[in-house]
Amino acid sequence: MVHLDGQGHGLIQVRGLDKVYQRGSEVIHVLQGLNLDVDAGEFVAFMGPSGSGKTTLLNLLGGLDRPSAGRITVDGVDITQLSNTQLARWRSRHVGFVFQTFNLIPVLTAFQNVELPLLLTRLSRAERRRRVEAALSLVGLADRMNHYPRELSGGQEQRVAIARAIVTDPTLLLCDEPTGDLDRRSAEEILDLLAVLHREFGKTILLVTHDVRAAERAQVVLHLDKGVLVEASKEVIV
Repeated sequence: MVHLDGQGHGLIQVRGLDKVYQRGSEVIHVLQGLNLDVDAGEFVAFMGPSGSGKTTLLNLLGGLDRPSAGRITVDGVDITQLSNTQLARWRSRHVGFVFQTFNLIPVLTAFQNVELPLLLTRLSRAERRRRVEAALSLVGLADRMNHYPRELSGGQEQRVAIARAIVTDPTLLLCDEPTGDLDRRSAEEILDLLAVLHREFGKTILLVTHDVRAAERAQVVLHLDKGVLVEASKEVIV
């Protein structure tokens, strides 16, 4: 279950989270005293107007940014206490990121893009190939593994990005507007894939979106307003 009162004991525990930016003499409170608990295997969507702090929260949960105050614990590890080197190591092992703009490397094939996170591990070449092929098969692109991003549609590029995000079997899958640059049909295919990863593989997925239809795929929808979590929807069974 998802809790906003700081009383839960989930896979993710957020306590008193603040994020403040200084712009000249102006102090901008992006997140204010936020508490959140998310259990393993949950699919949670964050919605809210631009500037409400959704992407900031996602970046903090994924260790891409550090809070101004408060702590974030993931599976018993307080990531706010890790050094930069420790945080990078933790991130590479435990977090898969899916971004709106795919972030594929144009000069690498789909196979090579998906293999990238595994190059930081001690896996053998054969084991890396097995994992990459399995990930690409899961997203329906086994027959496109030798294609370059320019030879793929937007929906296919995003599926490659998802394969890259899951190839390390991460603890968390963090998706920031993953359908924002896609047409409706491609967007639905990506949302179907995320639903499969959640339902059949038990992935913990945190999704930032402006799209109500995307948010409806989640079990729980949380709304951010001026840096505060203010509302949780009823659970939606996917």
